[in-house]
Amino acid sequence: MIPILYLALPTLGSYIMLSFFFLRRPHLLHTTRAPTFPIRLAAHRGGSGERLENTMEAIENSMAQRADILELDCQLTRDGVVVVSHDKNLSRQSGLNKDVDSLDFQELPLYKTELEIYFSPGHFAHGSDRHMIRLEDIFQKFPRIPAIVEIKEKNEELIHKVANLARSFDRSEITIWASEKNSIMRKCKAANPDMPMAFTILRSIWILLLYYLGLLPFVSIPEKFFLCFLPTIINRTYFPFSCGWMNQLSAAVTKWIIMRKSLIQYLQDRGVQVLFWCLNEESDFEVAFNLGANGVMTDFPTALRHYLDKKEEPKPPASSI
Repeated sequence: MIPILYLALPTLGSYIMLSFFFLRRPHLLHTTRAPTFPIRLAAHRGGSGERLENTMEAIENSMAQRADILELDCQLTRDGVVVVSHDKNLSRQSGLNKDVDSLDFQELPLYKTELEIYFSPGHFAHGSDRHMIRLEDIFQKFPRIPAIVEIKEKNEELIHKVANLARSFDRSEITIWASEKNSIMRKCKAANPDMPMAFTILRSIWILLLYYLGLLPFVSIPEKFFLCFLPTIINRTYFPFSCGWMNQLSAAVTKWIIMRKSLIQYLQDRGVQVLFWCLNEESDFEVAFNLGANGVMTDFPTALRHYLDKKEEPKPPASSI
């Protein structure tokens, strides 16, 4: 037993020292990747707190606030049109209990006159534009505005149409694949490998595990975006579980795991941009940027723009007495 300890303890000590050394100096093992486009303000569902979600009016409003990127969810209609819609079923958005893929594009209903803002419970968005739009419409009107396109289902036709739209508008490098599931992300990457990827849920957990085990410096990271909820919004504006104590537990655990400046800095040093979602209050903006996040995803682009402009105002020189 003693000889094994003599061997194991120095080995463990060397491993810990080596991991710590490379966690602090990632450039020694990996080429630093500068972001193709820096992100500070990301408009969730096109900016769904100030206008009706995923409408052209909402997106134009976000562009007026100089949003750096749009976050969009896509579905496929029966006649093969890629539309921007968070839900597959249209009940919440329009009151019609039908799925998007059961209707042709021209048959899609109007949005309701008001929609509750998911991450600001009890608050509602309104707008004069109630029309669902095609992904192609956004690419035509804003050809150089980056977009996060989330794919929620393993629909190969949808995936390939999104991939081809990014190619045909010559915007693969600024159109980001996002999905919660590894199986869907693999198909997305195969359909258009030039589009950068965000972490899936399992990949996020795996990367966090490797980080705390000290193994992350020795593993490649193909993703370029870490899109993560801010743990402090759980039980306030985000309720992932129906049970209150589960929300409290998840808030405590994820706060300890995720809200670490050293983790965020390491990911950034490896060329990964870190965005926290979905934050709608100035106090949460402050927490996210104090942690070192690259950007914030919000339903209220005007509020975040005011916060950023205020933070970036030059401070008056100190008066000399």
